[in-house]
Amino acid sequence: MGLTLRLAWRNLWRHPRRTWLTTGAMIFSNVILVFMISMQVGMYEMMIDNSLRASVGHLQVQAEGYNEEQKMRQTVPDVERLAADLQASLGLDTVAPRASAFALASSADRSFGVQVVGVVPEAETRVSSLPGLVQEGRFLDAPDAAEIVVGTVLARNLRVGVGDELTLMGSGLDGSIAAAIATVVGILDAGNPDMNRGLAEVPLAFFQDTFSMGSAGHSVVFLAPDLLRVSGLKSRIESLLPAGEGLVVLDWEKLMPGLKQAIQADMSSAAFMYLVLIVLVAFSVLNTQLMSVLERTKEFGVVMSLGVSPGKLGRLVILETALMGLVGLVVGVAIGGAVVGWFGIHGLAFPGLEEMAGQFNLPDRIYMKVTATGLLFGPMIVLLASLLASVYPAARLHWLDPVEAMRAA
Repeated sequence: MGLTLRLAWRNLWRHPRRTWLTTGAMIFSNVILVFMISMQVGMYEMMIDNSLRASVGHLQVQAEGYNEEQKMRQTVPDVERLAADLQASLGLDTVAPRASAFALASSADRSFGVQVVGVVPEAETRVSSLPGLVQEGRFLDAPDAAEIVVGTVLARNLRVGVGDELTLMGSGLDGSIAAAIATVVGILDAGNPDMNRGLAEVPLAFFQDTFSMGSAGHSVVFLAPDLLRVSGLKSRIESLLPAGEGLVVLDWEKLMPGLKQAIQADMSSAAFMYLVLIVLVAFSVLNTQLMSVLERTKEFGVVMSLGVSPGKLGRLVILETALMGLVGLVVGVAIGGAVVGWFGIHGLAFPGLEEMAGQFNLPDRIYMKVTATGLLFGPMIVLLASLLASVYPAARLHWLDPVEAMRAA
């Protein structure tokens, strides 16, 4: 094996320019793949984190069926106490109880349907980005005050500002008519037209009193330290839930399936571009190795006449490809990893990204992450594709007639 390895390495450098061109194509593609995959991972994490912080969190405890049906009666009993117990058991600060209902919000001369969400102000600031998006006034700060925060579009539609009063009309948990008057203390811009048009937040105690909820709510929201810990956190929460109350734990993929589908669609389009790049590299390897085999036809005929089997010669060709591929992988991963590491520290900014980020409360830079998947997945596919491309040149040796080969010019 040592002799075969040395022979394969020497064969590569018979034509150093051709070898470097092919290896350079591998290095370039590997750097591009490492950079692009790592950037995608960073973008997806930013999309997921900011989308979940604005609305549903990483995990929620709900009554079974509430996520699909959104019925008022599908409640979580004693929601604040459950949230406090889970927070203490998990040692996690980012836990918040919520309740939700649909109501008619009316100003002096206009009415619109809204989703009213009851929150605990102090806890909500730890799990949601919405408190930081208030453009006028302030966020809720009293646990039971008759206050309300509305989106910019809703405020414009109702023609209200900070200090104006809104009347809420809906249906209570017990079937009674829910009615209350709340003062607008803040107007927020969530960066989402639907949320700005149809979302209003009030203190949870005020919500429970208005909608005859007692101590019940509709969800306990959790924000995990990072996405990798969501699965483990979900299992821990499930083990801590009280038995017999019909409560379930849903992760963000169930709570926001549209976000997952958007990411999958983007991954599919990116995978097509990556495939094109890998195929081009594979054809470059195929061309290089096929030329190498054709140039050495007479040489192969001589060694085959001396008893060397076509299989051994074929393995020699594949080994040459493997050596080129390994050089391309090591150098490509080293350069790509260095580039990703630099952008992981300093971030990557696009023209116009800072303005959009400030508007939607997003980071103004994309921070990449150095991960094993980002570093090795693409280069390993390139290596495998290169090896597959060398199969045809190697297989040609099985059809080679030694006598005819020795007569080749």
